[in-house]
Amino acid sequence: MKWDPAKYVQFGDYRDRPFFDLTGRIRTENPGLVVDLGCGPGNLTATLARRWPGAEVVGLDSSAEMLSRAAGVAAGLPSLRFELADIAGWMPSPEADVVVSNAALQWVPRHQELMRGWLAALRPGAWFAMQVPGNFNAPSHALMRQLGSSERWAAKLGGVLRGGESVGEPADYLGILLDAGCAADAWETSYQQVLPGEDPVLEWVRGTALRPVLAALPPEDATAFEGEYAAVLREAYPRGAHGTVFPFRRIFAVGRKKD
Repeated sequence: MKWDPAKYVQFGDYRDRPFFDLTGRIRTENPGLVVDLGCGPGNLTATLARRWPGAEVVGLDSSAEMLSRAAGVAAGLPSLRFELADIAGWMPSPEADVVVSNAALQWVPRHQELMRGWLAALRPGAWFAMQVPGNFNAPSHALMRQLGSSERWAAKLGGVLRGGESVGEPADYLGILLDAGCAADAWETSYQQVLPGEDPVLEWVRGTALRPVLAALPPEDATAFEGEYAAVLREAYPRGAHGTVFPFRRIFAVGRKKD
């Protein structure tokens, strides 16, 4: 599945805010090694390099398209580098002080099991912070799955779209952190996002949740699917006087391994 970095950052203010709400809970002054799992286009990873100028900051992502854009972000930040890697096969080194994963783990099957392994490998005093979208049962996603399982599309999209099982609840992630010996915090936030323009919810999901559908269908079918999907989205998210309100739930967890 290919990613479009330009489309991904189209709603930058809304996509970026959860990252800062997450990393604001990491209370360490001088980490040596900071790792961003699923760094995407790298613009947010760069803020970690600026926050901790004495740290080595590494962004990992499996998308060559995303990392191509990230390469430009690293200019002028000698402590920042990016690597092409599947985070499902990653393990922290003993030097890791901070591990961040922002809006990436929902794409990784069995990520809760992986988290347990990562946390076990982290040294005492290290921080782990993660955020995933918690809106898989919202109309934006439920309607996509409903359309994908309809008579017209089921044969072409069977098994492509995942449901609410993609992520856990805040209590699930809190439990994983506590079991790993962390002082931990978990919470959720529902952002009431006001999106401008025509079919803005469709534009939003084109950058993320709709990517597997677009990758699975030939161009003509992808256009037809988008047309049907846009129509039901307009009913679910009607445009108001100030734009289209698109509620978006996010799930957060932060922990520090106890000394």
